[in-house]
Amino acid sequence: MELKQLRYFVAVAEELHFGRAARRLFISQPALSFDIRKFEEQLGVQLLERTNKAVALTNAGNVLLEEARRLLEQADEVRRIAARSAHGLAGRLRIGFVNSMLYRGLPEAVRRFEADHPAVEVVLREMNTAEQVQALQRLQIDLGFAHWGRFPAEVQTEVLFSEPFLCCLPEGHRLARRRRIELGTLAREPFILFPRSVSPHYHDQIIATCVEAGFSPQIRHEARLWQTVVTMVEFGMGVALVPAALGATGGGRVVFRPLASNPYESQVLRLVRSGEANALAQGFAHYLGGRKENRAAATPPRA
Repeated sequence: MELKQLRYFVAVAEELHFGRAARRLFISQPALSFDIRKFEEQLGVQLLERTNKAVALTNAGNVLLEEARRLLEQADEVRRIAARSAHGLAGRLRIGFVNSMLYRGLPEAVRRFEADHPAVEVVLREMNTAEQVQALQRLQIDLGFAHWGRFPAEVQTEVLFSEPFLCCLPEGHRLARRRRIELGTLAREPFILFPRSVSPHYHDQIIATCVEAGFSPQIRHEARLWQTVVTMVEFGMGVALVPAALGATGGGRVVFRPLASNPYESQVLRLVRSGEANALAQGFAHYLGGRKENRAAATPPRA
């Protein structure tokens, strides 16, 4: 089996069309068809169902596709490491992160880390918590920054950040000039929140915070990223509860206020593989130091 054969198969499997796959690979369609047939003969299984009108993956083809992508990714990484080694640059740190880490100092930490470790290449991959757990198990990342979740024994966790939620309001909101917000006063307001499928932890935590205040929030709109949530609030589409780290991200049309009662906190966990002594992964967290009790919020107006 050759890497070229895997690349050809992945192209056809993703395009489900030999002509488009051939153009993507810059080879002729007959040559591609021949190589795929030869690949199937070598494996002793049929990977593709072919008709005059369509191409479809067999069950064996579906299984092979995921493995082929993983093998090609690993091969690309080997080439990158070899190329960097030729110039004295052999290290690589692959980091998975949830979106909110962009507001918790991750970009600055990467710059400081790379300045102190010029022989190390840092690669960032945005993933939700479940994706990071799978990536750690498959050796696709070395370090993760995620929210709470269900973690298998081979994933070790540590609380890195713990901070309160803030109330995010449009600038002209009737409560915008208050120093603190009694959450119950927002019981009739439309809320903007993550879909539970995107972030079960944050979704459930915010719902629980509202229930503690005596009401179930009216979720009018859903967004997948924190900056989208804040932007929708800026446009007056609703209110939201966001981690304190978001307090410095809004423009002139949004304000952030602490809650009078805040029973739950937003946490970010550091994830590593259990029992693995990866010095780069262990050392990187120190570059996020001094932010574990990040409680930054916009300064409320004076009375």
